[in-house]
Amino acid sequence: MSVKDKVALITGSSRGIGAGVAERLASDGFKVVVNYARGAAPARQIADRIAAAGGEAITVQADVADPGAVATMFDAAEQSFGGIDVVVNNAGVMRLAPIVEFADDAFDQTIAINLKGTFNVAREGCKRLRAGGRIINLSTSVIGMRLPTYGIYIATKAAVEGLTQVLAQEMRGRNITVNAVAPGPTATDLFLENKSPELIERMAKMTPIERLGQPEDIAHVVAFLAGPEGAWINGQTLRANGGMC
Repeated sequence: MSVKDKVALITGSSRGIGAGVAERLASDGFKVVVNYARGAAPARQIADRIAAAGGEAITVQADVADPGAVATMFDAAEQSFGGIDVVVNNAGVMRLAPIVEFADDAFDQTIAINLKGTFNVAREGCKRLRAGGRIINLSTSVIGMRLPTYGIYIATKAAVEGLTQVLAQEMRGRNITVNAVAPGPTATDLFLENKSPELIERMAKMTPIERLGQPEDIAHVVAFLAGPEGAWINGQTLRANGGMC
């Protein structure tokens, strides 16, 4: 199939990196499923922008932490577009606090969305993706930085990278690749929330390029993995971080 016959489902794609990925894949010719957990209006705006640019998109509400909701989301995608070829596991939360102060409810939410949500969507994708499909998980480049207050967030994303490597092996014979993209600091609401201008500036200077990433920077990498040029990349984590060490 050509890219124009293919369908991409992007979780958490009503804003931030997910929205950037949805619009980029639509511009490449994919039919797009825009997923959101709460607040239909922003998701609808992304779908409307895609349609205005000549693409095709639907919006589907689903909490990725709920396996039943995830299955229903895949059903909706198949009913609208006939099948699914690319799954981008983007939905996530970033709750920050020192480990000793981390609240149980915040811990449970972070695990439920970042780790179990990725697992739920990847597992369903393994059952549903057509031959030649792609699973692309979102990790983070802060894994290697050992930043205080990021411990639980980093733990979930390190687990996602482990799942990525194993799942790539388990897809042997299916012609389905599984990779992860690990953004550096990226100018989204998720990253900017509750950070002082001084901290944001300091984190931007961590990269030799001396700026924050933008959603489109990450979308370019995801589009490469989703497209024909990325077919030989498998079981890898691509660190899209401007050279941040």
